[in-house]
Amino acid sequence: MSELIGVVTAHGALAEAMVRAAESISGVTGVLTPISNTDCDRGKLEERIRTAIGGRPGVVFVDMPSGSCLFAAMSSLKVEANVRIVTGVNLAMLLDFIFHREGTPDAAVERALAAGIKAIKVPG
Repeated sequence: MSELIGVVTAHGALAEAMVRAAESISGVTGVLTPISNTDCDRGKLEERIRTAIGGRPGVVFVDMPSGSCLFAAMSSLKVEANVRIVTGVNLAMLLDFIFHREGTPDAAVERALAAGIKAIKVPG
């Protein structure tokens, strides 16, 4: 199987900032595509997500477990058998995805989710 693609969908400038931060930390570019809900209705947001996926296997990382970004992702990808959605995106998830893009979308989501959860801690 070819390498998976990643799309980060979030409110405002968050997706762009997260993608740039992940690229800066990893040194890997062009793996993640940021999509913002800024200045668009749900139909336009769905179109942005569909275009970014382009019928390829991948994972859509969404900022929140509800709201316009998630609903647009779910609606636009309901016919995509090889795309998974994960909410609550954080940098640990994105970095794990960048370095482990082989395999299935299900496996990538499991890895990213585990990395994201592991990164949530109360220091001290």
